[in-house]
Amino acid sequence: QVQLAESGGGLVQAGGSLRLSCAASGRTVSTSFMAWFRQPPGKEREFVSITWTGGGITNYADSVRGRFTVSRDNAKNTVYLQMNSLKPEDTAVYYCAANDRWTMRAGDFTSWGQGTQVTVSS
Repeated sequence: QVQLAESGGGLVQAGGSLRLSCAASGRTVSTSFMAWFRQPPGKEREFVSITWTGGGITNYADSVRGRFTVSRDNAKNTVYLQMNSLKPEDTAVYYCAANDRWTMRAGDFTSWGQGTQVTVSS
């Protein structure tokens, strides 16, 4: 019933920018806990960001704070991840996730997108 679809990944040079989109169906973005995770090659999935409009709160991982920004378009029921000043270490498959409570543990999320590849060249 719940479906999340990421898009916007690609190949970008270090220092460049990308905007990822997460279109949701079966869930209202404006009232949900919406998160971004990423999985670098050969590593475990790691937390990137979580936002909750109802509480007016957004958290970022230390590694992306100041460079990545979450936004949303309620009319399109879509969450965005604006990624600026990209670094090679940002290379990963990026996943959108949704939940009904505040958590930053990947294992606690039950709704996931298919992932979109972000590759940052040196």
